[in-house]
Amino acid sequence: MKQLRAIGIGIIIWILGVSIYTGSFYIPILEDLELQANILLSLGILPIVWFAAKLYYTKKGTTKGYWLGLIFFLSVTILDALITVPFLIVPNGGTYYSFFKAAGFWLIGLEFIAAATLYWYAKVFNKRNAANYL
Repeated sequence: MKQLRAIGIGIIIWILGVSIYTGSFYIPILEDLELQANILLSLGILPIVWFAAKLYYTKKGTTKGYWLGLIFFLSVTILDALITVPFLIVPNGGTYYSFFKAAGFWLIGLEFIAAATLYWYAKVFNKRNAANYL
């Protein structure tokens, strides 16, 4: 498994996700800007993770999609704990607890795993010898 490559791609996902989240506050569509940011992030993260999985598998990665999605999500979670929460959430009145207990955070995590797994089944599993993955 090429963990460092997956972690590096996870960092890129985090940068794009934080950009979507913070950028959405500058274009007010809904009255609840935090809800708007979470909706845009949850919609925007799907194509980002799909493209990230494509990027990972171009170098003949052998990791199954579930594990790749989990590595992406764990990478993003660590960066959230080290950077996002202390610099974006806490100054605006949030806490680590409120950030990590939010259902939206965990739903986005499921999106990471689902998108990477679906990409693996759609693009990788069908093109390789199925007997190697059963």
